Amino acid sequence: MTALENVKTKLKPGLVYRRSDLEKLSRSVDRDVAGLVNEGALVKVRQGLYQCPQRSRFGVLPANTDKLLTSFLKDDDYLVTSPNDYNALGLGTTQLYNYQVVYNHKRHGRFELGGQLFEFQRKPRFPKKATPEFLLVDLVNNLDQLAEDRDAVLARVRAKVPEMDAKRLRAAARSFAKVATRKLLEEALADAN
Repeated sequence: MTALENVKTKLKPGLVYRRSDLEKLSRSVDRDVAGLVNEGALVKVRQGLYQCPQRSRFGVLPANTDKLLTSFLKDDDYLVTSPNDYNALGLGTTQLYNYQVVYNHKRHGRFELGGQLFEFQRKPRFPKKATPEFLLVDLVNNLDQLAEDRDAVLARVRAKVPEMDAKRLRAAARSFAKVATRKLLEEALADAN
């Protein structure tokens, strides 16, 4: 068995590997990675990041988002959302976006990973899971970046606030809102009482 075949047998389909992970499997990592990429046993996702493709009867499956992001960030403390998630709040937002937002503590900027576009934003705090209250706060925080009618959305936000859990909304606003967002939501909560 050649060194290249030996490395290939240790790869698991669907996993994403950093170059440093592959160093543990090979004495000549650059040569072996180049050979594995040429064979199609590895797919280059980004500089120093490779996916062992998982195949289905329809072709190569895209990398699992969680595995991809965990390998890229070298951390699993992040939250993935999308501006498309705001559409579920029932505020009349209808635009569709082709990227996902990754709140994390390490990276900032737009990156294409495995054919998917991610906007990484460094934040000191974010929840483990995107709740409707967090999404409402996040929507107002990021309203200037959305292709929506700002005034119409804000009017719908004010109308939506009385329907939401006031305690959870206040907690989300305290933890995650910008100053202007917190003020707007506090006014809407006061008007609701």
